[in-house]
Amino acid sequence: MKTVFITAGLCVVLAATGCSGSEAATPSGPTGPASPVQLTNCGLPLGIGAPPKRSIALEQNATEIMLSLGLADRMVGTSYQTDPVLPQLRSAYEQVPVLAKLYPSREAVRAANPDFVYSTYSSAYAPDAAGSRADLVKLGVPAYLSPFACENAADAIPTVSFDRIFSEVRDIATVFGVPERGEKLIREQQGRLDTAGQRVHTAAPSATGQPGAGPSLLWYYSGTTTPYVAGHGGVPDAVSSLLGARNAFTDVSQKWPAGNWEEIARRNPDVIVVADLTRGGDGDSAQSKIDFLRRNPVTSKLDAVVGGRIITVSGSSMDPSIRSVEAAELVAAGLRGFVR
Repeated sequence: MKTVFITAGLCVVLAATGCSGSEAATPSGPTGPASPVQLTNCGLPLGIGAPPKRSIALEQNATEIMLSLGLADRMVGTSYQTDPVLPQLRSAYEQVPVLAKLYPSREAVRAANPDFVYSTYSSAYAPDAAGSRADLVKLGVPAYLSPFACENAADAIPTVSFDRIFSEVRDIATVFGVPERGEKLIREQQGRLDTAGQRVHTAAPSATGQPGAGPSLLWYYSGTTTPYVAGHGGVPDAVSSLLGARNAFTDVSQKWPAGNWEEIARRNPDVIVVADLTRGGDGDSAQSKIDFLRRNPVTSKLDAVVGGRIITVSGSSMDPSIRSVEAAELVAAGLRGFVR
């Protein structure tokens, strides 16, 4: 499992893909569901009597989903920014108070007097962060957690798919009484996925131009001494499948296993997808990964490194979020470029 240190787009404009970013939805007052919303989220019953007006998003992926739904005017807090905010959401983001650089404490969360709390990582609800969801619910504050990251693994959705990501967006839109905004966002994201997949499927079936089942992709998240790579069931699997490629480590059951360079060299992937992380650790930035791959005696001989077949995506796009569509677009653009 990938560690979130306390931590694991709608679109950055890509000339190569012809992609255009969606604007944040126009904010407006609560329209309200006809009746209270009742749902079971990660095994915890949540009741929302009326659309929240004082919500908190505890990290960036949750924040960007809410901003994309036009909910900045109903947010009293955000925290844990891991990447530059998507350009089309920046002005909306600036309207929201930042409660902490990392996760806010339980005291800071309670001081903001929220009526809804949302995170895509279970670490946000740790005792030394916002506190448990059950405790928040006892205080009358519904606390939503991404179904991919449930505290109890038995409650979690084991395999990421874009349909499941869209279901989470739909949940949040329903809670806030703006289902039409949710459906609009989902249609936009699905359209971008369709375009990305179609363009790659019309190109050569292998990144190297060789016939076969499609290129193998090493999804390299972090670390140099010990590389953390994508295993089975996460966003990298979903993107690889969409694009007619294959995740080089999909046979490993963990979503983010610790790898080793000798085994990576043995598998010799056609393409390496590197995560660009801004947290400043060893092998976090995309450039530090690329520099390491080029100078290390083992990795410098990989076909993907020798051939320059390296694609960069944001680290947060490798987690289930609206940025995951951006990862599909960037990888699709890179694969098309490699077969020309």
